[in-house]
Amino acid sequence: MSLVNPLRQGPVVFVSAVGSAEGARGAAAALACAGAEADLAALLIDHGGRPPRPTLVASAAARTLEERLAMRLPEARVAARGQVCHLVLPADGDGLAAAAAAVAVARGSTTAVHLPPELLQTALAVSSLSASGVLLRADLTDDRALVGLTVRDLLAREVAASVLKRRLGWVAERRALFGILPPGAPGALPDRLVERLAGAV
Repeated sequence: MSLVNPLRQGPVVFVSAVGSAEGARGAAAALACAGAEADLAALLIDHGGRPPRPTLVASAAARTLEERLAMRLPEARVAARGQVCHLVLPADGDGLAAAAAAVAVARGSTTAVHLPPELLQTALAVSSLSASGVLLRADLTDDRALVGLTVRDLLAREVAASVLKRRLGWVAERRALFGILPPGAPGALPDRLVERLAGAV
């Protein structure tokens, strides 16, 4: 059993797309899965996503986090899915404020925050979210210059940045969105990428 320091905030990683690249939501879910532990659920915050549905398979830790989030954010749409608690919030300033409150509730857990591209800069300015890293889903053949500018800005802010050049496969994305894509599974995010953005896998 792992002990969680109630004052420690777990890693918070923003995940967004550059240009027209697809697959950022699946990448965020995969990152959350990689950060989940047997007795400590990860949190996936999806700004502007569809309401999550509960699944038949959810860990006790994910269900406990779901209950805590439902009490703290009664208007939010939240569901335990596998090893992850999935929270959908509006893609605006109110959604970011609710995300900061959710991170406080899930203290100690890994949190992956999926953001539409237009909300990324605003989210980086929210000190209570305090991103430990940013994962960009980008097609370098189309958006290399924009990716370079974005990464340079993140490094200037002293925020770790990584680029996912290819979308995860369909099966891996579906497993991740169900909260059941463990580290090292076929199609999961590379361990080095997860470690760079969120600490040890």
